[in-house]
Amino acid sequence: MLLLVQVILTLWVSWAHGQGRTCDFPEIKHGNIYEENRYKPTFPVVTGKYFYYSCDHSFVSPSQSLWTQINCTKGGWSPVPRCIRQCFFPWVENGRSTSSGRTHQEGDTVHIVCDQGYSLANDQDVITCAEHGWSTPPTCSRIKSTGQCGRPPAIDNGDITTYPLAVYSPGSSVEYQCQAYYELEGNRRITCRDGQWSEPPKCLDACVISEEIMEAHNIELRYSYAKKIYTRTNDFVEFRCRRGYYPELSPASAFRAQCREGKLEYPTCA
Repeated sequence: MLLLVQVILTLWVSWAHGQGRTCDFPEIKHGNIYEENRYKPTFPVVTGKYFYYSCDHSFVSPSQSLWTQINCTKGGWSPVPRCIRQCFFPWVENGRSTSSGRTHQEGDTVHIVCDQGYSLANDQDVITCAEHGWSTPPTCSRIKSTGQCGRPPAIDNGDITTYPLAVYSPGSSVEYQCQAYYELEGNRRITCRDGQWSEPPKCLDACVISEEIMEAHNIELRYSYAKKIYTRTNDFVEFRCRRGYYPELSPASAFRAQCREGKLEYPTCA
C-alpha cells in the first residue's frame, strides 16, 4: 500500500512539474512582452498563462496589432510570437515603380524600372524586403559609360529607318523618318557618343482641313474642290469665301493661312 502511494505521489509531482514548466520566457527577436523586467523572474510559467507582446519600430506582429496576446499551452506559446520587418518604399529617383509610397512586409519583392542610362546595384531590377530592410537600396544610379549605346530613343509619329539593335558601338548613327503628313524638325541623323545618343528630331503634327471646319467658317479652298486635305507644318493654304458670303472682320492676309504644328488660323466669312 505504501509503495502504491509513493508511485502515485511521484507521478503527481512529475505531472505538476511538467505543468509548471510548460513555457519558458519567450525570446522575441525585434520585440518584447509587456513589462518584461517585471514578469521575467516569474518564468517558467504554467499552462493557461498569457502575456502580451509588441514589436520594435519598423516591425509588426502577424496580427498587426500594437499588443498581441500569446497563450501558454502544452505545445508551447500560441501563437508563436514573431515580429516581421516592414519596409517603406519611397519615390525612385531616376526610375519608377508601381510600389512608390507603399509599405511592404518581409519577403515581399518590388520591381523597379530605371531610366535609360541608370541601373540598380548589380544590374538588378527586383529588390526584396528583408529583416534588415531592402536587399538593395531602391536607388537608380548612372551606369558607368563603356562608350556603347542602347536602343535609339523613340519619337512620336516617327521611327528609325533601320532595324533597331540592342547595343551600338561608339560612333554609330541611325536615321529617323516621320509618318505620312508629319514634318521632321531637327537633325534626322543621331550619333552614339560616350554612351549617349545625340538629340533626336521631332515629327510635327500635320493640319487636317475638313469640309465641316470650312462650312463652320463659310469658306472653301481657293485652288481645289477637295473636301478634306492634309497639309504639313509650315505649308500655306489659301481660302476664299463661299458664294454668297463675304469676309467678316478678316483681313485679306488671313485667307492665306500657315499650318503650325497641327494648328491653323481660319478666316471667317458671313
